[in-house]
Order: sequence, then structure tokens, then C-alpha cells
Amino acid sequence: MKTIFITGASTGLGKATAKLFAAKGWKVIATMRKPENEKELGLIDNISLLPLDVTNPDQIADTVKKAIASGPVDVVFNNAGYGLMGPLESTTDEQLVRQLDTNILGVIRVTQAFIPYFREKKAGLFISTTSIGGLITFPFSSVYHATKWALEGWSESMAFELGKIGVGIKTVSPGGIKTDFLSRSADMSTHPAYQKWVDQLFSGFNEDHFTSAEGIADVVYEAATDGKDKLRYVAGEDAKALYAQRIQIGDEAFRKQMAETFLGE
Repeated sequence: MKTIFITGASTGLGKATAKLFAAKGWKVIATMRKPENEKELGLIDNISLLPLDVTNPDQIADTVKKAIASGPVDVVFNNAGYGLMGPLESTTDEQLVRQLDTNILGVIRVTQAFIPYFREKKAGLFISTTSIGGLITFPFSSVYHATKWALEGWSESMAFELGKIGVGIKTVSPGGIKTDFLSRSADMSTHPAYQKWVDQLFSGFNEDHFTSAEGIADVVYEAATDGKDKLRYVAGEDAKALYAQRIQIGDEAFRKQMAETFLGE
């Protein structure tokens, strides 16, 4: 029985992935900030819960140690993250630090904690949830995009050094996911000078084109099991279409098209 270690497993994609891998016969170590509040995953026989706040380096070290002590770990799925949106002008330093700490430093620290274990095994795979927002951008999400573009570049570079020790790394880049992401996993900054454009941006999103969390979890499972030396998995029809369009028409034309679509310019 193979084992996957998942961060951010309490809701959305993390939870859907935990349930899918458990159904496929994997042992799942599902981590979250408050496992005592989880009422569903803990009832599944081959899922165990551990506490993990990825902004807490001491807890990362402790939780990873406990996970390894419980038996072999084969895949680490770095999924914890959230979106910070709104004008940069009104974004506080606290919001900036929390976004960077969670979305990029959390992934790097969890990965770093597992590397010695995987190196000794000469096997293992890291998968990180990035976003289509790590390959293209939308207005008024600059810091979020900074973290997701950083993850894509970091992962590509890490593939070189991990490959030398027999360890893999992959990214799953979803488009819109049909969860309560905007109400639960988003932080907003607001400023009256920009509000009409922010409102226009959100009115342009069509959730009918979003993919279910279960649909994205299928791509995570594919990345974990296909055995391919492949870095990037773009997930969801909306993400695939946007990424293909950017490649086809070029960066500048795509940027201007996004401005026209979401800001009416």
C-alpha cells in the first residue's frame, strides 16, 4: 500500500484528493491546521489526520517526523494555499507576508523537510498545487500570482537537483474549481479608487466553466501514478484553453485581450 502526505486537506481539492487516493487503496496522511474539527476524513479507515500549519516551521518538522515514523511515504502533495486579491495599494504588509509565507515558503519548507528521507530511499515524488495563475495573470491578484509563478519556476529548477537523487517533482495547475474558494480561501484588500474595476473583474468570471474538486483530484492521481518524467499538468478545460491561447497568440496580445475581457479596455 502506497502512502500520500497531503497539506491543506480539510476542504476543497485537498479533501477531494484524500478521499480519491483512499478509495484507490492508498494510505493517506491528511494534514490541516485543525484536525479536531474534521468530521469526515477521520472516519475513513486508511486516512490518518495530523495537525499542520505550513507557516509554522517547528510544526512542519514535527509533523513530517511523525508521518515518516508511521511508515513509508511515497508522495507529498503540497496543496495548502489561498488567494490574496485586490489592489496592491491597499494591501497591508501583514497580508503580503501571510500570502508569501503560506503559498510559497510553506511549500518549500515542507519539501525541504522530506528531501533527506526521499534521498535516502532514492525514490519519492513531490506534487504541488500551483494554478493557471502561475502561467497567466488576472487583474488585481498580483501577490497571489507572484507566489504561483514562483512555485512554477521553483519546481522547474528543483526538478534538476531532485532528479539527480532519484526523486520527482510535478505541478498541477488548475483553473477555476467549484468550491467555496472565494468566500473561504480568499483574502481581499479594498480601495474605493479601484472598486469599479474589481467589481467588473469578478462579474466576468463564469463558474459554469469551472471544474469540480473531484475532477482536479483525478489529475493529481494521474500525476502521482503515470510514471512520466513530466513537470506540469494543466488541469481543467478552462485552464487548458487559456494557457493554449496565451501560447498561440503570444504574451502581449494575450495580456491586452485579458484587459479587454475583464476591464473593458
